[in-house]
Amino acid sequence: MTMIAPASDSPHITMKEMVLRSGLSEHTLRYYERIGLLGRIARDRSSRHRYYSESDAVKVVTLACLRATGMSIEQMRRYVSQNDAGVSAAADQIALFDQHREFLQRQITRAQHQLEYLDGKVAYWNALSRGDGESASKIGWKNFEMALEINNEMKEEQV
Repeated sequence: MTMIAPASDSPHITMKEMVLRSGLSEHTLRYYERIGLLGRIARDRSSRHRYYSESDAVKVVTLACLRATGMSIEQMRRYVSQNDAGVSAAADQIALFDQHREFLQRQITRAQHQLEYLDGKVAYWNALSRGDGESASKIGWKNFEMALEINNEMKEEQV
C-alpha cells in the first residue's frame, strides 16, 4: 500500500486526506495530537474539523514510517523532540536509530530461530509419518534444545 497520496489542491489537508496519505487511522491521528507527537493541529472555526498543513503532513508520514518499524511511542517522542533541535541533535538521532536497528536485528534473529524450530517440527512429523522413529527421536531432541535456546533468548530480552 502506498502511504503518500498526491497532494491536494487545497492549502489545507483534511483528516480523510491525511488518513490516505499516511495510512494511519483517524483515531491514531487524534491520539498522536493528544499526546503531543504532532503538536496542535489547526481547526476550522465553524466546524472544528482538523486541517493539516504540508509540514504537518511530513510529520505525520514520518511518524507512520517510524511506527511501521515497530518504534515505540516513547522512541517516537524522542525522535520528535530531537528533530526539533535540528542538526545539533544528529548524534542523538543516530543513536536512537542504531538502538532500534539493534532491537530489530534481535527480533529477526529470534524469528529465524523460531522458523528453524518450526522446520524441525515438520521434519519430526515427516519422519514419524514415514515410520522412521530413530530420525524422529534425533530431530525431537534437537528441537527441544532449540526451544530452550529460544526461551533463553526471550528471557534475556526481558531483563
